[in-house]
Amino acid sequence: MLFNSVRFLIFFPAVVFVYAFIPRKIRALWLLVASYFFYMSWNAKYALLIALSTVVTWAGGLVLSSVENRSRAERRAVLALVFTVNLGILFFFKYFRFALDTISSILKLFGGGAIHSGLDVLLPVGISFYTFQALGYCADVYHGRVQAERNLLHYALFVSFFPQLVAGPIERSGNLLKQIDDIENINIRNYDQVISGLLLMLWGYFQKVVIADRIAILADTVFDEPARFGTTALLIGALAFTLQIYCDFGAYSSIAIGAARVMGFRLSDNFNTPYFAESIADFWHRWHISLSTWFRDYVYIPLGGNRCSRVRRYLNLMITFLLSGLWHGAAWTYVIWGGLHGFYQIAGDFLSAPLRRIGDWLKVNRAAESWHLLRMALTFALTSFAWIFFRAASLSDALFYIGRLFTRPDPWSLFDGSIYALGLDVAQMHVLAFSLALLFLVDLLRARRHQEPGDFLKEQNLWFRFAVPLMMILVILVYGAYGVDFDSARFIYFTF
Repeated sequence: MLFNSVRFLIFFPAVVFVYAFIPRKIRALWLLVASYFFYMSWNAKYALLIALSTVVTWAGGLVLSSVENRSRAERRAVLALVFTVNLGILFFFKYFRFALDTISSILKLFGGGAIHSGLDVLLPVGISFYTFQALGYCADVYHGRVQAERNLLHYALFVSFFPQLVAGPIERSGNLLKQIDDIENINIRNYDQVISGLLLMLWGYFQKVVIADRIAILADTVFDEPARFGTTALLIGALAFTLQIYCDFGAYSSIAIGAARVMGFRLSDNFNTPYFAESIADFWHRWHISLSTWFRDYVYIPLGGNRCSRVRRYLNLMITFLLSGLWHGAAWTYVIWGGLHGFYQIAGDFLSAPLRRIGDWLKVNRAAESWHLLRMALTFALTSFAWIFFRAASLSDALFYIGRLFTRPDPWSLFDGSIYALGLDVAQMHVLAFSLALLFLVDLLRARRHQEPGDFLKEQNLWFRFAVPLMMILVILVYGAYGVDFDSARFIYFTF
């Protein structure tokens, strides 16, 4: 059940209506039923997987709590067992075929034969998200950050809460589970809270159906047949995907956070104007925040983090980003994408001191807006380059795309109408340009004033507060990417 589907637009109001009027004591049960119904709308059989992960991690948390006075080795053994079971399920469904293909490729290098499994396994939607959320809970119990949850119903809702179930944010038990434990006291008839959530959902829908699904036409046209195009179109394709994935994933997060807020829950923010970042490290403080902090807390810091030599710190950083890339998908393109971001951060840290000395020698004014704009532009360019590997169908496709990008200059195509052969006509390009300008203004507002669109509207006069949402709804209905000319596809991060 996609957020941008008619089914969800019927499902969500129905869930909220019942939730608002049922007895407080069965609120958690109702949301759990709704969450499993939501998940089973893709494949009912895979509800067994999320149920298995829930029971294993819930029981693991209880065992870890009961042996908290035992030896560290015993507690580690329990934690390792829980991680092995859950990561084993994730590996089978997401990485088994990738592992066999990799082994087969290695065997071929030494004259061996290919390995065929005969299995055709469908990847369960959101398995990476709910697996990491459940494992994060167990790690927190192990480290004593939270108490083990004894109420299985509440814990099951924590793992399967439908707004953020299939694409995050990856919630921590100290935030979401704590709210679920207090669900009977949540005020769900708070007007400001409901309006704030609905406005956030509305902004998410605008990003998805007006921008992401429209600009996807450009990205798909170029990436599907890069040999047809020169540098200009390839640059447009890379830029289009850079903006598509931000609007697509940002839209999902906005709708998820807004839907939860309507029901009285506060989910973690997952984006903070990432394309205004001034370094790659800053980018990862702003992009997919729940995942980057998960890897920081449960991978990077346990490996030693910054509390070691520079070489070891760089190694820890690279391992973390390679795993982050692999988390996104079972393909070497994702691993390379993660490795590039690791390399960017290592290079940035290594070169920071000499670059600062050069800047001092050149008398660079680091307080000037031009300096900040230069850093933003460079970070955006590096990020966009890495996205080519993320989007390409294979490593060879990515290398071909990059090679052609730098060897087929055709600046004249900007002026001869060629860009209108990339899937969008003049009118659609104008809609896209207007939408991107609005996106820039909203992100600028968030970056400068640290405000969501709803918070900004709340400060305005009554006519403006009503006019803007009504215009947004009209734009979504009229200019949303619907019908035979557009494929309103599932959200990109659903496949992870």
